[in-house]
Amino acid sequence: MLLPLSVVGQLHVQEYENRFATKPYHFGISLSYNSSDFKVSFSDAFIGHDSVMQVTSSTGPGFNLGIISNLSMGKYFDLRFVPSLSFAEKNLDYTYRNESVSTQTIESLYLLMPFDVKFKSAAYKDMKVFVVGGVQYTYDFSSNAEARNADGLVKILPTDIAVNCGFGFEFYFPYFILAPEIKLSNGILNIHATDPTLQESYVMDRLFSRTLLFCINIEG
Repeated sequence: MLLPLSVVGQLHVQEYENRFATKPYHFGISLSYNSSDFKVSFSDAFIGHDSVMQVTSSTGPGFNLGIISNLSMGKYFDLRFVPSLSFAEKNLDYTYRNESVSTQTIESLYLLMPFDVKFKSAAYKDMKVFVVGGVQYTYDFSSNAEARNADGLVKILPTDIAVNCGFGFEFYFPYFILAPEIKLSNGILNIHATDPTLQESYVMDRLFSRTLLFCINIEG
């Protein structure tokens, strides 16, 4: 009695999958929670500096909203472009010789333009597993690198390039695909605008952005 029901269920899943597989492209929306910080690299001046003892970066919350454009490149591969707006927060924490600590919070509004390649497994029931990787151009509309009212603050350059990688699952429904995803983005450009007159900036050489994303993608 259960076997016919199982067969019918598998046919429905195959039908849902085929409905999307026959499309050369499809679109969707991506909603993400992000947690981001900096990777800090110190300058040679840090060794002999007698005021700033340590600089660390702590994560801050944020969210992304993106539009998914997905181009099929066969049964297992897709090419994806997901332009997004990202609201992110990072912290730079400074520890001084007298053991006092100060924090600079850096709030950013990013335009993200990631180009990714997606590799999908064969379907198991109503699910597929996938991995994704690619490169991303980032522009920070809130960059303070040229701001006149940012004296006394470490300045961040607006442009960055990042390498992305992640994994997730696709769940097939009659009219859409639900795809939760975890993604890591690492910047490869130094975004620190050095200010030799500011000790908090002077002791640092390079800053690289790092972001962890928890995404819910709805595609159809």
